[in-house]
Amino acid sequence: MGICTQAWEEGTPVSLGFLPCRSVQFLRVTKQYLPHVARLCLISTFLEDGIRMWFQWSEQRDYIDTTWSCGYMLASSFVFLNLLGQLTGCVLVLSRNFVQYACFGLFGIIALQTIAYSILWDLKFLMRNLALGGGLLLLLAESRSEGKSMFAGVPTMRESSPKQYMQLGGRVLLVLMFMTLLHFDASFFSIVQNIVGTALMILVAIGFKTKLAALTLVVWLFAINVYFNAFWTIPVYKPMHDFLKYDFFQTMSVIGGLLLVVALGPGGVSMDEKKKEW
Repeated sequence: MGICTQAWEEGTPVSLGFLPCRSVQFLRVTKQYLPHVARLCLISTFLEDGIRMWFQWSEQRDYIDTTWSCGYMLASSFVFLNLLGQLTGCVLVLSRNFVQYACFGLFGIIALQTIAYSILWDLKFLMRNLALGGGLLLLLAESRSEGKSMFAGVPTMRESSPKQYMQLGGRVLLVLMFMTLLHFDASFFSIVQNIVGTALMILVAIGFKTKLAALTLVVWLFAINVYFNAFWTIPVYKPMHDFLKYDFFQTMSVIGGLLLVVALGPGGVSMDEKKKEW
């Protein structure tokens, strides 16, 4: 098992006698599809929110107008900017065109919504927005890698520091999502969940056994998301439907960020990378 884990972390196709390690098989089979799935998951919350702006135009406009007393035109401009910015960013990311500009635009949308919807004062939603920003940082780092790959065969220095630290920052911000899932009660299940979850968060943050830890968090978070945010079981006319739907897709975006960690690795600033130097 230790050899399997080490081989997966290093991306080495090692076999144990007669059969290849299951983890290595998984990595080899999915490595060409995983980044695409990760990007789709990552932008899902922006896609859903942009579509929501279209179908709930009047409600969103009236909310902003009532909250900020900014007037009909300014509130309408806010909704239009959110709709256009998010849908355009999603199209650019999925088509892999101008990805860096799309990421900067989506960062701006996160910052704008954090202020406009008073998320800044809600610690739970603020941490989830920061986790979403961590996913975008990883996507930005991936786009820098793709830009360098255009010059294949040309000698280059080792990974640039900006990319390394973007991956580090992305990993650290992603784990904030799991801090909102911790339950501070004395039940046995909650204690075990908190211990295991905290251990996995630390592993991802410091970059140790990163791919294995990130994949475990993906499975865990997806299960929790489907169980607690099952918006499809709530009638559409109830406010809880929209709340759970928003929460579901925001969680899917964090899952997308973790899948990017699985696909691309932790980057240069990590214990996994340092092990190769020892």
